[in-house]
Amino acid sequence: MNSVAPIVVDPRLLEPVNAVAEPQVPGASVFRRGKVRTVFHAGPEHYVIVASDRLSAYDSVLPTPIPGKGAILSLISAFWMKSLAEAAPHHLVSDDPTTFPAPFNEHAAMLAGRAQLVRKAERIDIECVVRGYLTGSGWKEYKASGTVCGIPLPAGLKDGSKLEPAIFTPASKNDHGHDENISFEVMCEQVGRERAEALRTRSIALYEAARAHAWTRGLVLADTKFEFGVISGEYVLIDEALTPDSSRYWDRASYEAGKLLSFDKQFVRDWLDASGWDHEPPAPALPADVVKRTQECYLEAIRRLSGPEQSAGEPR
Repeated sequence: MNSVAPIVVDPRLLEPVNAVAEPQVPGASVFRRGKVRTVFHAGPEHYVIVASDRLSAYDSVLPTPIPGKGAILSLISAFWMKSLAEAAPHHLVSDDPTTFPAPFNEHAAMLAGRAQLVRKAERIDIECVVRGYLTGSGWKEYKASGTVCGIPLPAGLKDGSKLEPAIFTPASKNDHGHDENISFEVMCEQVGRERAEALRTRSIALYEAARAHAWTRGLVLADTKFEFGVISGEYVLIDEALTPDSSRYWDRASYEAGKLLSFDKQFVRDWLDASGWDHEPPAPALPADVVKRTQECYLEAIRRLSGPEQSAGEPR
């Protein structure tokens, strides 16, 4: 890991009155608006990605923003790209809006914490998912068939069991609905075997390096997904990386005690499940206590990941 100073989130970004539901940059041209982030053109070779405080769950954008969430995710993603050697090459140029081209630098105060200047890349339409622990949809499939995304696993595993080695379970990218799990062979058919093998190798190496770091900071990185693009013939890590939105983090002490305590949006998913919502739009509004608890989970994740090392043995 390269040395990066502990991240401090500007407390003003955490106030409900400052929540950003729809990023706007006067004078800038929008390339694409996603569920959570807006991508702006920033010249012939760059984009500026601005993260909102919206939260997406079960493919629906919730009507209640989480104040500061966009900044926390942007800062975590930049932290990994700056500090993790295995993350290079990546698309991040700068996360300091004062260095961005006009008109973005003219709105640096508004963009601080939640914006990134990145290189344009030709996106590879595959979600590169790595699972190091059995849980979530993988656990459900395993209970039914003994497999995860069609990959046979040993008998007798439990929810939270470590997978050794970690497994690569790609999905086809879908911007307007569910990503579809596919086999590695299907991925080879879609993008070519040489590219598929290179992305699998890189994804697993990235995950293992991040898992080792997270463990020393009191977190278990259960699984994550990466996206890659091509710039000048080189595979480049793009989009967000290793955030609580694209990954599943657990508290290490609780995990060692046999409990799975999440530091990601699983807390919101659990509340939505208990609310009786049928997972069809529109999603219900979140109560204030759920918003606050979710914000605290994200903040604790960034404090630990960028903070001092905790005593720890090997990840288990």
